Amino acid sequence: MPAPYTPAGPPGLPLPAAGTPRLRLQPLMFENFVCTLSMMSFVALIGPIARLLGLAPWQAGMAVTVGGLAWVLLARRWGAASDRWGRRPILLRGLGGFVLSYAMLCAFIVFALRTQPPVWLAFAGLVLLRGMAGGFYAAVPATGAALIADHVPGPQRAAAMATLGAASGIGMVAGPGVAGLLAAHSLELPLLITAALPALALLVLWRWLPRTEHHANAAAGHLKISDPRLRRPMAVAFCAMFSVTTAQVVVGFFALDRLQLDATAAARAAGMALAVVGLALILAQLLVRKLTWTPQRLIRMGCGLSALGFASLLLASTPWALWAGYFVAAAGMGWVFPSVMALAANAVGAHEQGATAGTVAAAHGLGMILGPLVGTMVYALNPGAPYALVALLLVLLALWPARGAVSVLEVGRVG
Repeated sequence: MPAPYTPAGPPGLPLPAAGTPRLRLQPLMFENFVCTLSMMSFVALIGPIARLLGLAPWQAGMAVTVGGLAWVLLARRWGAASDRWGRRPILLRGLGGFVLSYAMLCAFIVFALRTQPPVWLAFAGLVLLRGMAGGFYAAVPATGAALIADHVPGPQRAAAMATLGAASGIGMVAGPGVAGLLAAHSLELPLLITAALPALALLVLWRWLPRTEHHANAAAGHLKISDPRLRRPMAVAFCAMFSVTTAQVVVGFFALDRLQLDATAAARAAGMALAVVGLALILAQLLVRKLTWTPQRLIRMGCGLSALGFASLLLASTPWALWAGYFVAAAGMGWVFPSVMALAANAVGAHEQGATAGTVAAAHGLGMILGPLVGTMVYALNPGAPYALVALLLVLLALWPARGAVSVLEVGRVG
């Protein structure tokens, strides 16, 4: 586990008061791990659950998508609230709401599996409770990123964000596996266990989060979503999540149509590709902790590497080529995701960190919604078209000139 960070007071940012507790990343890492594991377990189980409840595939997809929509709508509000009321109370309230709503969602599914209610009632319950869970969970990444920005010096923020990203990556890999193992006994067992894990994370955060706040008080002005300082971070965040979710949704079809595999082999190949993605994300984000590159350089290099991985899939004709392309693409994304949060945090003042983190999280959520939709539409043109599209987007991001991008840290150095 990494040692606690000591706030070092980069130029332009306030120093914490003497005696302020140092931020320990371990509780945030545990929270990221268990919540990601729970959410990915739900995604892995929704297909069999929908089939048993008589739901159409589009209804299952809607139940998953509504969580991302709620995330987009509420992330900025949660982040701005943490600027006004403090990181600890908002993070605990958001996670507490997620614990309750996700537990209600799991309990409703167990009830529905046992009683077989009308399809419309099962669909309505899934959409409502999944939306509530997504809306509350929107507070967690936004406030967690702002908390890191409060405590961690600018040059070290990408490494701190990458540490949390690695924990999420482990949860992303473990979630479907845990769900599959437990579902061998019953579909109810993974739901009950994954509903309990976020509650444990809430207890850990309540015990270990700093009780003394040292972020700057929110200024009278309101951070606009059109703020020019956030254009690059928002564009990178959206395109990165758009690319990842596009690749996730089309991989099974690609294995069927381009690799000419049967249904069973295609499912295996797609599952292995997604497992490789999780592994690459973990390794790449652990590497970020060792690098001394700036967030901007990490984004450029990560987008270029990821574009290369996606472009290689245009030539893929075997499962091994598919897995290699996904590994390279995900490794690049492992550099991009933590760096974009650090880039955004370094571009604004201390009193805007919560709103900024919420804005970037909303851009992530929008990419999560549009990626599967656009990806499947483009796939109808050609199996390789989605990969060509995301590779082009990432190349453009890598080549985006940095002129005019002046951060708070740079202003502090000039002053």
